[in-house]
Amino acid sequence: MTVLDTRTEPADATAAAATNRDQRRSELANFLKACRARVSPEAVGLPAGPRRRTPGLRREEVAQLAGVGVTWYTWLEQGRPINASEQVLEAVARTLRLDSTEREHLFRLAGLTPSRRGETPCPILDPVSQVILDELSPLPAAICNSRYDLLRFNSAYDALFPGATRPSAPQGRRNSMWCAFTVPACCNPFLNRDEELPRMVGVLRGAYGRHVGEPAWEEYIRDLAAASPEFRELWARQEVAPPRTSRKVFRHALVGEMCFQASYLTIPAAPEAYLVVYTPESPRDRELVEQLVANPSARATDPGHVHTR
Repeated sequence: MTVLDTRTEPADATAAAATNRDQRRSELANFLKACRARVSPEAVGLPAGPRRRTPGLRREEVAQLAGVGVTWYTWLEQGRPINASEQVLEAVARTLRLDSTEREHLFRLAGLTPSRRGETPCPILDPVSQVILDELSPLPAAICNSRYDLLRFNSAYDALFPGATRPSAPQGRRNSMWCAFTVPACCNPFLNRDEELPRMVGVLRGAYGRHVGEPAWEEYIRDLAAASPEFRELWARQEVAPPRTSRKVFRHALVGEMCFQASYLTIPAAPEAYLVVYTPESPRDRELVEQLVANPSARATDPGHVHTR
């Protein structure tokens, strides 16, 4: 029995590695196609021409501008098992006009940036992190990971987003992305969704590049895509975005509409964890948040009040 187990483990590991490589190549292929479709011929000094059947550049045009062979680039975009050097990928990135976040994503998918194998460990947070969060009140603040899982939060955050902080959150998930996409629009307190949801998905896509093939990530993306057609459509765009300060507009049943600037700070001791702090835009917004913190009834479980990172 022991001999059989010893023989099957390498085979299983080899199969898993092959599956991971296939998923990464498929993701790379889809990403390149989406980026190519977004670049107009005029943007790179080429005539538009009357016979273009698809938007963006043709494969042969990308290859020519990047100084690589047409066959080689075609195989790369088809997800075939070929090697790509850093120099060649830089040329492709320049041709497709990728920004720094998109370029990093491209390199990760091509296997030129070290990536984690297996499950992503849950960040280990120092107990003092909760003290810091509590001291930030009445500013809503929380610590999330790169998959938008809610790890810790303060009382102001709890008052503002009980739908995400309580076990009754959708599917039992304490996850801001899940709440943002699965709570119906009629009950969702997140108002500027058209501006923020594409950005949030872009940030998630950038993080996903480090975890392609990991079971927890694949299950998360699959479940969210099944639960939300809106997320499914945005995810298919293959857009990548960096985390950055953004404007959030919310409504709460007790105090009405509030506006915040959401700022994100990394935590060196906890890779891929972020401290997000919501700063009220005006004295009135701050007053409304203080009313929520001072009112225990504001913290009643309400799945219609969610957090969005």
